[in-house]
Amino acid sequence: MINLNITNETSRLRSVVLGIANSNGAIPKLEDTYDPKSAEHIKSGTYPKETDMVKEIESLYQVFKKYDVKVYRPDKIIGYNQIFSRDIAFVIDDKMIISNILPNRDKEIEAIQYLCSQIDENKIIFLPKEAHIEGGDVMPWNDYIFVGTYRGNDYEDFITARTNMIAVKCLEDLFPTKKIVSFNLRKSNTIARDNALHLDCCFQPLGKGKCIIHKEVFLEQEEYEWLTNFFGKENCFHITKDEMYHMNSNIFSISPEIIISERSFIRLNSWLRSQGFIVEEVSYGEISKQEGLLRCSTMPLVRD
Repeated sequence: MINLNITNETSRLRSVVLGIANSNGAIPKLEDTYDPKSAEHIKSGTYPKETDMVKEIESLYQVFKKYDVKVYRPDKIIGYNQIFSRDIAFVIDDKMIISNILPNRDKEIEAIQYLCSQIDENKIIFLPKEAHIEGGDVMPWNDYIFVGTYRGNDYEDFITARTNMIAVKCLEDLFPTKKIVSFNLRKSNTIARDNALHLDCCFQPLGKGKCIIHKEVFLEQEEYEWLTNFFGKENCFHITKDEMYHMNSNIFSISPEIIISERSFIRLNSWLRSQGFIVEEVSYGEISKQEGLLRCSTMPLVRD
């Protein structure tokens, strides 16, 4: 049996689900894309090749092996994008919440059934269908759960709006002892630089009391200020609009001291090292063209 345990984003990682890019399928049609960044690369002829994405995920796998992290992989579905395992489910404390994701992606949940069979069935939570949620919007942080959402009346118009306030209320009911703090994020179906697909596309807590944040996509100034005050302004690394577009906040912590980051994030990686972090650099630039990076392609199961 797998005894789930995730209370925050940075405690020492022991086991994780890592997505796969094998048999990723053909380049999607423009009208079938789920985010503006993928659409941008389809239009420009720079959509990532499967062979390159397989290599990138393999480089991440090797870092996990280096640190003795047990890695689970989804079962392969022929011709299907299974890179972003964070979207399909997430763990808080000893519970796994199965996401209500875009209907076209339901098969991705079937691909981890072998894993779910190793978890106490009473610890696997299915939310009501009207509760939209994806793991990229959900960050357990000890006594808190940070949740990205979109509260606009035009929620239904945005394919980039993935977590609604019904789901936020469900988390409040599931975890009554936690403080659930939601953040209203800017959405765009067409302009990637104006879109925070998930909370981890614009914010990430780190060890040592630090965090990465991008201000402009928080629609409520007071919510942005609450977050920077929570961590302390001096502990917040502010990324630019361009750095957010390249997914600088979507890195991944193996422990409070060890962070996996994209090797092209020069300014961020220099700052991380100046703060005493060990930075394991990998190439992940091709995968990032689908508006997801290291956190998106990992779903932690157990941290110490």
